[in-house]
Amino acid sequence: QHSLSPLDSKTSIRLKCASNLSPLAFVKRLCRRAIFFFSGAAITVCSLRPKFLVCLRRLPFLLNMEPREILRLRRKHMCNAQSISYSAAPLKIVRGRGTYLFDHTGRRYTDCVNNVCSVGHCHPEVVKAAQDQLAELNTNTRYLHDNIVLYAKELTETLPEPLSVAIFVNSGSEANDLAQRICRIVTGHSDVICVDGAYHGHTESLLGISPYKYEGSGGHAPPDTTHKAMAPDTYRGPHRDPATAGELYALDVQRCIDDAKAQGRKVAAYFCESMLSCGGQFPLPSNYLKSVYKHVRAAGGLCVADEVQTGFARAGEHFWAFQLQGVVPDIVTMGKPMGNGFPMSAVVTTREIADKFTNGMEYFNTFGGNPVACAVGRAVLRVIKKEKLQQNARLVGEHILAGFRRLMQKYELIGDVRGVGLFVGMELVRDRQTLEPAREEATNIIMAMKDRSYLLSTDGPLRNVIKVKPPLCFSKEDADGMLAALDKVFASPAAAVLSAGHSSSAPHAKL
Repeated sequence: QHSLSPLDSKTSIRLKCASNLSPLAFVKRLCRRAIFFFSGAAITVCSLRPKFLVCLRRLPFLLNMEPREILRLRRKHMCNAQSISYSAAPLKIVRGRGTYLFDHTGRRYTDCVNNVCSVGHCHPEVVKAAQDQLAELNTNTRYLHDNIVLYAKELTETLPEPLSVAIFVNSGSEANDLAQRICRIVTGHSDVICVDGAYHGHTESLLGISPYKYEGSGGHAPPDTTHKAMAPDTYRGPHRDPATAGELYALDVQRCIDDAKAQGRKVAAYFCESMLSCGGQFPLPSNYLKSVYKHVRAAGGLCVADEVQTGFARAGEHFWAFQLQGVVPDIVTMGKPMGNGFPMSAVVTTREIADKFTNGMEYFNTFGGNPVACAVGRAVLRVIKKEKLQQNARLVGEHILAGFRRLMQKYELIGDVRGVGLFVGMELVRDRQTLEPAREEATNIIMAMKDRSYLLSTDGPLRNVIKVKPPLCFSKEDADGMLAALDKVFASPAAAVLSAGHSSSAPHAKL
């Protein structure tokens, strides 16, 4: 109701047509302001007829800018390097609840890909925690406060020993940047090993260990201190036997260590996501991290598990995806789902490493670990436990994987299905023998799903992997709706033509 209050005297309706407004634009503005003016009187009606309030809630959509006007202002005042989803027909999203997003017309979309709002869009307990603390105090870590120490305790209790020290920051990029700095200070070395196709953040130092970016459009050669290991891909890579692939791919990390040694240097760190996201949406083969960590630690380096995408119960079987590998990293970075949309992240490490990092230079972060962020983080942990979202991730994830495998049996376009928990990928190929990537087809299917009110996305170095990383409250009913819509899309005449095996130069029909 607050958002529907009538205009005050300073912003009352003015029947003055600005010189740069067309007559049509002036009429539209006049109509919006008239609606806004009369909505104040309508609030009184709501007290007598509550159902009228449901209709009235749609009025703010009419008062806001149209999508094309927003696009015009974005082009004028924002950097075009910032992309827009569904750029051919972008969505104006104005509200979110649970697993659903609503556009400016009130149309509901099922969100199958937003792993940031992990416990559901606008979860009431998380929202209330932020509101209550923001109304009380928000300051920095130089003052004592209950929230930061309680959250540090509760967060580190989800991790195995000896991971017990948390440093709070604001984004996944900031967490990985700090982790890299810690590794270099603690080891005294500079070289970093990353995995092909990896993305760890947008700072200059992280772009240098993110092949997904530096080998892409606009990228440039990484520094000499970066060593790229093969992605442990059991679908496209040279090692495809699940029983031996992990240890064989780990040997390529040893090669990187040897390369650094040949140049007279040593490795400071090995960075790897616990499940590869931008690299193609797949879990790591068994024994991979066990073997890698053995090689890296023998060379004097530290092992960093990037859980920015995969942490906080998404794996289903475990709270942290690195636990699928039976290892304990030296450093864990986390971010996106940590605050359910509130900007916060962290680096968690051992007491020994934290003490070595404390070398006399203060580490201070203006916003990292503020009372509001910590209140939000604590609420997210409570919701995950109370609503059994880790168990839900496991059960619904298994349900989605089973559904994807059934679709794979029906449609040749689907080359591979993989994942754990609510971290699932479907790779599309034009030929299951040559594995020619079906990039355009994947994009078309995403657009067709959007038309059916399901939001998905593509990923992977070849942009041919349909990824599913929904909020953890994603239900079996949500999954069934998504699977039924995908079945219809794949069964459409356009999809049948595409799956017949066009060459990469052939035109591709829109689904």
